[in-house]
This record gives sequence, C-alpha cells and structure tokens, in this order.
Amino acid sequence: MKCEKIYSDTEMRLLQDALYVLNGKWKLYIVRAMAEGNNRFSDLKNTLKSITPRMLSKELKELEVNHIITKVVHEEDYPSWTEYRFTDYSKALAPVMDNLITWAASHRQELFPANSLTVDSNHFP
Repeated sequence: MKCEKIYSDTEMRLLQDALYVLNGKWKLYIVRAMAEGNNRFSDLKNTLKSITPRMLSKELKELEVNHIITKVVHEEDYPSWTEYRFTDYSKALAPVMDNLITWAASHRQELFPANSLTVDSNHFP
C-alpha cells in the first residue's frame, strides 16, 4: 500500500531538524518548568530534581542555540544573576506540541486500547 504523501529529502531533513530541537530526556520538562515560572538555573534544578547541573546546563545551551530560550544576565545587580526566558520565536512551538500530544494520545490508544492514558512512571523523570 502506498502512502498518501511522500515527503521529499528536504522535507525529511526539516522533520529531523524539528525533532532534534526537542529531543532528549529533559528538554520538554525544562520547557514545562519554565512555562510554570521557573526561570533561574537554581529554580529549574530544584523543580527537576533528578537532573544533574551539568545536564541542565547542556540542555539549556541547546535550547538557547535553537532560539527557544534566551539567557539574560542581570549585571546591574550585585551579585549579578541569570535567568532564562522564552523567545518570541518559541511561541511557534505551542501548536506543534499540541499536535504531537494529539497524535501521541491517538497512538497510545492504537497500541493500548484498554489503558491509553496509563503512563509508566519509570520512563519519566
């Protein structure tokens, strides 16, 4: 059976790029924690208890490189302090994440019809 749409090589690379941006165990949890108002490194670390400082730093840098967040250093205060903020560009992610959630719920229903909303907590931080 042939698929309804065949994606070009360029479209496939774009899909891979999009998936890379949010790939990893922690990025989505960091995005959620920031959406809840945790914008300082220590707040994020306290919210995501299982993440190491090194991994948090790495994931924040990757989100920054991909223009999802920006790092703001407040040097006018003593001592200086740093916070992370969502970029205007990151707002484009919300409908993408909504669509992924819709598809994931449907996919889970397809695989596990009896308990589609059951989440194995051992697989999530």
